[in-house]
This record gives sequence, C-alpha cells and structure tokens, in this order.
Amino acid sequence: AYSLTHLLMPTNQSEEFGALVPWGDPNWYRGYSSPYYTDSHIQWRARIRSFVDTHIMPNCHTWDENKAMPSDVYVAAYKAGWLPGCVGMWPTKYLAEDPNAPKPPAGGFDAFHELILWDELSRCGSGGVVWGFAGGISIGLPPVLHFGSEAMKAKVAGPCLRGEKIICLAITEPYAGSDVGSLRATAKLNAEGTHYVLNGEKKWITNGMFADYFTVAVRTGKPGSAHKGISFLLIERNMPGVSTRQMLCSGVWASGTAFVTFEDVKVPVDNLIGKQDEAFKYIMYNFNHERWGFVVQANRFARVCLEESAKYAMKRRTFGKRLIEHPVIRWKLAEMARQGEATHAALETLTYQMCTMNKTEQNAKLGGDIALLKVQATKVFEYCAREAAQIFGGASYVRGGQGEKVERLYREVRAYAIPGGSEEILLDFGVRDAVRRYESQSKM
Repeated sequence: AYSLTHLLMPTNQSEEFGALVPWGDPNWYRGYSSPYYTDSHIQWRARIRSFVDTHIMPNCHTWDENKAMPSDVYVAAYKAGWLPGCVGMWPTKYLAEDPNAPKPPAGGFDAFHELILWDELSRCGSGGVVWGFAGGISIGLPPVLHFGSEAMKAKVAGPCLRGEKIICLAITEPYAGSDVGSLRATAKLNAEGTHYVLNGEKKWITNGMFADYFTVAVRTGKPGSAHKGISFLLIERNMPGVSTRQMLCSGVWASGTAFVTFEDVKVPVDNLIGKQDEAFKYIMYNFNHERWGFVVQANRFARVCLEESAKYAMKRRTFGKRLIEHPVIRWKLAEMARQGEATHAALETLTYQMCTMNKTEQNAKLGGDIALLKVQATKVFEYCAREAAQIFGGASYVRGGQGEKVERLYREVRAYAIPGGSEEILLDFGVRDAVRRYESQSKM
C-alpha cells in the first residue's frame, strides 16, 4: 500500500529542474505549481536522475548493441536506493536482513515516487535498458510477494530486490498472448503429490535470457478449463529441462527477450504460488500496475523524441536557416507537445487515484481507464517517434550518432503498443468495463 501522508500537505513546487528544453520534462520541472509533489519527491527525483546520468546514459548504446547489460549494474541500482521501488511498494520487510539496505523516500513511498522512478529511467531513450533493469522484477516478483508462501518470499524476495538474482514473468506463449485463458503449458501433479511435471513453451519473455527465477503461468486444470484452470509456479533456472534462447526482436535488445522451453521439468509442490487453479486472478491483480508502468515509459519516450527533435532543430541548418525557423518544423513540435502534455496530465490524475484507493478498489475502478490511457500513450509515442524521424532525416536511420535515441525508439514502438494488452484489446476492454460498471449501477 502507498503512503498517503503527502496528500494531507501538498507542496507547490516552483523551482526549475533539468535542462529546460521546451517540453523536455513534465511541467512541474519547469516551475509550474503542482498539488502532487513534495520535497520527498524532489529529493527522490534527484536521486534517480543522478544514477541515470552517471551510470546509464554513457552506456546505453553499448548495452543495447551488445544485447546485454553487466550483472553488477543491478546491485548498483539497489545500492543507489531505487531498485526495490520497481515492485510498486517499498518492501521493507524483505530488505531487513541487509543492515545497509536503502531507506524508502522521506514520508513513505507512494505512486508518485514510482512515477518519477519509471519516468526518469526512461530518459535514457531505450526500452531495452529500462526493461533490462526492471522489466522482470516489476512484474515477476509481485506475484511472489502478494501470493507466495513465507518460505518462498524469504528465499526469493531479498536476493531479487538486492539485484543479486533476476526474476521474470512467463505468461505469453506462441499460441496465447492477450488471451491468457488459452495458454497451453501444462503442469501435471504426480501420483504422490510431491511435484508437478511442467511441459510447454513461453515466448517474448523479458529478462528470460538471464533470469534466475521464472514466475510461470501453467495449465493445471483439465483441457478446456480456460482461465479457471491456471496456476503460477516458481521455476528455477537450474531445474533440469529449463532452456532459453535469445529472440531476435526489432528492439528492446538489452532486455534479454527469450523463448523459454520447459521439458519434463520437475517442480516441487512448494513452488506453487498461491492456490492451484487460481492464478488467473493473480495475473489480473497486477495487470493495472503493469499497464500503468507502460504508460509512464511510453509517454517519457514520446517526450524524449520531442526533446531530441527540439535540440536538433535549434542547431541543424537547411536552406540558409535553422530547422526551428521553418513553420512546418514548429508545427511538428507543437503537435508532439500538445499530445504528450495531455497524456501526462491524465497520467497524474490516475496516479493520484492510485494514492487514494486500496488495491481492491483500484482493480475495481481503474482498469478501463488505465487500459485506455495505455493506448493513448503508445499512440502518442508512435506519432512522436515518426515525427522525430522526419525532423532528423537520414540521421534517424543510423544506429548511433546524433539520431541514436530516435532511431532506437522508432524500432521500439511496437514493444509498447502490443505487450500488456494490444491497443485493439485494450480499447475494447475500456468500453466493456465502462458499460459493465454503468449497467451494474443502474440495477442497484
């Protein structure tokens, strides 16, 4: 649960922060007053920006080209005091064994601290690096923290939060993506009831190439049981029968996207997360948070495209004058800015709701709105990536150099528009959810 302390005494922040490139940062960085942010958020923002500027920005291109990140960066992220925040709460209980564990932000960790975390990380302009750091832990560890046994949490949570071990979520299959109820990987309990035998394949698994643990959705119910027969198992890489291979994707290269195969993997019953056949609701439990994270990242990537374009337009000269002096270029920047600013305002509104509602209420009320906002964010990201590429011209068609971020982000749009629920699925869900709520209230 998030702390609500700051909501009682909002601080109107007016001090400027950052490079102040037009629309290159949210408006509260640019001296606007806001009811959402306090001194705690300002200090937290500085903590994350320092790490990104020092440890990520200089290495981003190399890590992406290498399709891997050095293992010591995860421990560095923990020691810098932000990695534990990626799971949507500050898990103090599971950091207790480390006497030097980082402390949560002053006043407690809330949804705006997490918004700042993902937003600042995404300034690097690489979905692969952002996911490489936190794509696995942010969605793979919460099922363990919320529904795993105490013994499982004691074994897994601490090492993952400290960056010593990597965990990922494995739901999507070659045959089932948004349609979770159609997954085919099976886990059959042996006659003695001591272990499951897991067989199946998982595809597009973020961090799968270097994960130590896999939170895996499997079918334990009878064929045709759809979402009613799904369970979560914690799989360890060293279990015989587990294999991974790198997927050659268009983008997010540094995130270790994997095709995972399970062949007769013997899984102790103690590795069952929660109750058998009830994992569909566990999956849904974290979907809002996952999609909200997509919104934060996609909107910052749109902003990166705008920022890079503005900086380039102010120095690049064509036909005897700077690009920024051409009306059509200013039109492009204005279109990018108005869409990104509107999306960020909607994001802050939903983030505020996350601070004032418990998890049950969030899942009951915010699902449709978060789904629609994810579509908004990815469409704006796609628009800005395209317009930025036009402004950069040939420089956006080369890996590295002036157009590095724009070239990379243009390739990564689909990695945000499809995972976590494709745009088409989420648009439909948003309307269905609104109609369901309206009709249920009308019957009261």
